[in-house]
Amino acid sequence: MTETRENAITDELTLLGAGQSFEEEMCHMLEGAWMFQDFDWPEILALAKVVQAYAAAPGTVIFREGAQGSYLCLVVSGRIAISKEDGHGASKEVAAMGAGKMVGEMALIDGEPRSATCTALDAATVVLLTKDNFQRMTQQYPALGLKVVMKIARLLSQRLRRTSGMLVDYLQD
Repeated sequence: MTETRENAITDELTLLGAGQSFEEEMCHMLEGAWMFQDFDWPEILALAKVVQAYAAAPGTVIFREGAQGSYLCLVVSGRIAISKEDGHGASKEVAAMGAGKMVGEMALIDGEPRSATCTALDAATVVLLTKDNFQRMTQQYPALGLKVVMKIARLLSQRLRRTSGMLVDYLQD
């Protein structure tokens, strides 16, 4: 991780493995995620070389609202909560997500501070892709980088459509 603020947060996570000895296990983690279901094995293998898997104990903050973002998070197992602070400093849970879901993807795109806090609800395994590793992967494997960006764009589009629908419902009440 490059940002000091997120370094302190990721210190709470336990690295599960890295390098060639962990590559096959990492590939199996990735191929089980909906985002990568249409990726072929060489793409999964290339992606496995640039991500890290971590264990998060219940209550562990994976990233915090307002911190400078430097990675996205794929939930492999367990559940996480997404929360935002309201105008009075109270935290409100806005979503809970389980295995196969991705959060923090905006950090790879815009580099802006985190828009929400992500916390492990129970014991979770997460895979992190840092912005630096994503850029390296994109330089080495441009087609793979484009494929990942298109998946992120599709995810952001789905979330925007859902949020727009919720806003319309809210405004009509």
